[in-house]
Amino acid sequence: MTTTPETSMPSSLPSRRQTGFTLVEIAIVLVVVGLLLGGVFKGQELIASAKVKNFAQDFRTIPLYLYGYQDKFKTLPGDDPAAPQHVAGASLASCENCLGNGQINGAWNSSNAADESRLFWQHIRLAGLATGPTDPGAADYLPRNADSGIIGISSATNSPITGLRGSHVVCSQGILGRHARQLDIAMDDGNTAGGALQTMNNQGINQNTPANPVASAQIIDAQPYTVCLAF
Repeated sequence: MTTTPETSMPSSLPSRRQTGFTLVEIAIVLVVVGLLLGGVFKGQELIASAKVKNFAQDFRTIPLYLYGYQDKFKTLPGDDPAAPQHVAGASLASCENCLGNGQINGAWNSSNAADESRLFWQHIRLAGLATGPTDPGAADYLPRNADSGIIGISSATNSPITGLRGSHVVCSQGILGRHARQLDIAMDDGNTAGGALQTMNNQGINQNTPANPVASAQIIDAQPYTVCLAF
């Protein structure tokens, strides 16, 4: 009798394991991503806050330069008719009948080396009240803010913003809209079109015509503006 050999069958089939993340692993990843994003946003918030404080410090410091010079020489920097006698190397403004009239004549962002508003910086620097170049024609002569925008000063008779009232006006250019709003909340009334601190669109050099202020609701966060303080 012929016997048929039994065909051996594998005792077990290889198992197919599916690879992937478990719910726990996914949850951990999401938590880590959330923490990283939170850190990034917090870092950006701290940077923005530091910039706003820096802008505010500029607005608080520049009037002190003016008052310091005025207290020492009984006249305004830039408008000083005896500047060469008061501080060695100082220049006199070339405007007609303007010296010693109690005003800082010229546009806040004047490029004219003989304007009082530009010579203001030379006089306070030569008097030891501030640091920086003393040559009014130097490319880096005007001070810069934390966003590298120029800073300037003039008397309110040359106010760059319609309706901005005060004896003198300091302007800081190139400040992003979101920072301009925060700055107004921190220093004034929170209204960028009213009060002592107002915001306008950036202007060209030698601004001789007052611009209208920009209301808070119309300000675009990522757009640069010029913020001016009257004092």
